[in-house]
Amino acid sequence: MLVLALDTTTRRGSAALARDGSLVDCEVGDARLTHGERLPGDVMRLLDRNGLRPGEIDLFAVAAGPGSFTGLRIGIAAMQGLALANGRGLIGVSALDAVNAAARTCDRESCSHLVLVGVLMDAQRGEVFSALYRGDEALEGPSVEAPADAVVRWKGRAAEPIAFVGDGALLYSDTIAGVVPNARVLSEVPPLAPSIAMLAQKQAAATGVPPPGAIRPIYVRRPDAELARGRLAREAKI
Repeated sequence: MLVLALDTTTRRGSAALARDGSLVDCEVGDARLTHGERLPGDVMRLLDRNGLRPGEIDLFAVAAGPGSFTGLRIGIAAMQGLALANGRGLIGVSALDAVNAAARTCDRESCSHLVLVGVLMDAQRGEVFSALYRGDEALEGPSVEAPADAVVRWKGRAAEPIAFVGDGALLYSDTIAGVVPNARVLSEVPPLAPSIAMLAQKQAAATGVPPPGAIRPIYVRRPDAELARGRLAREAKI
């Protein structure tokens, strides 16, 4: 099975091709450009480099969130369009699941023994999207909260050491160290598209492939426009 996967939940984003559980190639985006400026160019460049056409893809996959509202909509719309145009299915994968999977495969010698992984993705506004994993199992999340809230809660419930990973873990590494001295924060945040491709192929084998229209974004937090309307409504009542 040939899988084309896309991530637009992180600033740089990525696209990847995987065949039968093995990574074929990965295109990492330019963080200086928006996802709207880079797509569908990044995807088509990846396909061209490998001599492929969209019609040769067996399964399309995309990060379904959490992430910015705009980034999610752009990524999902791009992959829905490709899947619909080529009569293929589309699987949405949690970006938090993808970070956990990427952390466990980033360096097999140093990461294969990880038991608990706390994923912290930068959600802006001093918050993170969070989830706690034991292996492939999500023990908590997805949530959006202050980074210290997640770290304090996880420290209180976990007997084993926790490895923290994600751009939020790097951004708030001092906060983590203040709660968990000598905490392990993985210094690398790999591109997520390869993990999205692998997870999508596993999901397809386990539960089948849904049509493109069945995908549902994982927002966790309401879009900025809704939050702004709520603030305006509250201010009008004062």
